[in-house]
Amino acid sequence: MAVSAESVKKLRDKTGAGMADCKKALEEAQGDESKAIEVLRKKGAASAAKRSDRIAKEGVIAARVSEDKKRGVLAEVNSETDFVARNESFIQFAQEIADAALAANANSHEEFLLAKLSNGATISEEVGAQTGRLGEKLEARRFEMLTEPNGFVTSYIHPGAKLGVLVAISGSSNAVALGRDIAMQVAAMNPMALDRSQISSTQIEKELEIYRTQARNEGKKEEIIDRIAKNKLEKFYQDNCLVEQSFIKDAAKTITDLLTESGNLKVTGFVRMQLGEMHKHAEPAAEEAVA
Repeated sequence: MAVSAESVKKLRDKTGAGMADCKKALEEAQGDESKAIEVLRKKGAASAAKRSDRIAKEGVIAARVSEDKKRGVLAEVNSETDFVARNESFIQFAQEIADAALAANANSHEEFLLAKLSNGATISEEVGAQTGRLGEKLEARRFEMLTEPNGFVTSYIHPGAKLGVLVAISGSSNAVALGRDIAMQVAAMNPMALDRSQISSTQIEKELEIYRTQARNEGKKEEIIDRIAKNKLEKFYQDNCLVEQSFIKDAAKTITDLLTESGNLKVTGFVRMQLGEMHKHAEPAAEEAVA
């Protein structure tokens, strides 16, 4: 039966369960609010609501790449305690969430939460059920997808599963070892951007102003201050743009050198996701004038 948005909201206010869970419970209960609450309690969603004010700050990052290596996903799944996050069943649950997000080809957080797991439940429903069973708040916090139709996507999960990376490379589907090396580079060196085109003019001017101020404070002559600032900006690019960084396994080479040696391949994007932090998703931007 059809249920009104007002009924869904009322049930949500009473239980704290998710909107999708409330709507489904009301449909199952034929609009009977008391029965809908029982449905939510049986699924663990209502008990999950009691823990909604808690903070799920622990957890893991999970990755999955499609069989054809054209798409990859990272997902962050949180728990309240590290004890739960280290449990094998929780790690497997996080992996199932990444699998579901990839299969659903989710394009938004809402689609991500509505993706179906192998047991037929949505991610949102199963998070609520698992919260009820485990007795602490769980959260499927976020996901990021990366695609490369003209090459491949590779993933890297750092030991401990608190940090994950996806890298997309065009020009070949057979340079997986190189892709993993670059993914490890992103994990270790945390680049700000893929290349100079992704550094905004605002950021560039901010850096230049800092370098000019530093030079003046050091007593440098005014006529050479701009030159000093531009030289320091070059070092900024080398430290913060992935393709200009020195390779962590051989500092004599840059990432661009590696790509050229491997047949003029090109990194077209990367995603770096660290537990509890905002994601870093870098793909080529529209052309922008760079100072």
